[in-house]
Amino acid sequence: MSDSQNVQAVEEEQVESEDEREVDTSHLDGVEDGCGCAEVWEHLSDERDE
Repeated sequence: MSDSQNVQAVEEEQVESEDEREVDTSHLDGVEDGCGCAEVWEHLSDERDE
């Protein structure tokens, strides 16, 4: 296997492992897509108070 093939194989592994990760985003439930950082901050602050 050549060096370029080794690099490509490693890059493909990294992409697959990033795609396989599951991230818990439940803390952002109720935040509208496309809102700004102020809205996210307010939502998280309100959630913390409850």
